[in-house]
Amino acid sequence: MIMKTNNNNSRRQFIGALALGATASTISVLTNPVYGKSKFEDPVHMNDADEWFKKVKGSHRIVYDGSTPHGGFPIIWNWAFYLTNNGTGTADSDMTAMTVLRHSALGLALEDRVWKKYNLGAVFGVNDNATGEPSLRNPYYDPQEGDFPLPGVDGIKRLQERGAMFCACDLATQVYSNAVATKMELDPKAVYEDWISGVLPGIQLVPSGVWALGRAQENGCGYIFAGE
Repeated sequence: MIMKTNNNNSRRQFIGALALGATASTISVLTNPVYGKSKFEDPVHMNDADEWFKKVKGSHRIVYDGSTPHGGFPIIWNWAFYLTNNGTGTADSDMTAMTVLRHSALGLALEDRVWKKYNLGAVFGVNDNATGEPSLRNPYYDPQEGDFPLPGVDGIKRLQERGAMFCACDLATQVYSNAVATKMELDPKAVYEDWISGVLPGIQLVPSGVWALGRAQENGCGYIFAGE
């Protein structure tokens, strides 16, 4: 009986998390005709996503599970991997750190234009450290002074130049864009497509974050949880 109660609670917590605290209609995105033919039903596009994982290289390989913004730690830990491996004699060319941006960390994969237009700082719970208000830009792509809790941390842009890999969950993009579109009384398909167009350069869109975590491990990456 206790086991059954715990399982029921777990299912309710999962659905609550997926719904982002929005109305139950948010979940309907998964069966909405607007998304009835996902781009990932196209085998060519799916092959592109699989092909991207072949870029994983080097003696040392890690994947960070970025499920929440967590104060930028899905990016900080990626940087720390390069920093400390350099310190123990490994060149950037002989390692790969990957961060999978999924669930509420999805916003870290989007450009400033999208952050400002849809108030993503409020959506994803990311405040501007200078003002204390919801951020109107992505502070973790090309960070300004004070964006990270300590100086000298590379953002996504610089880490990509060093060989780090970042991917974004399409399933989370569908769910969150639908929730935002509903709240703003906009066309869900148009908002989804706008978000897709705003994925930052070099970040690979993948069918889902959990799909990507599996692929990363199949390509020799160790797993580290980077959410909270």
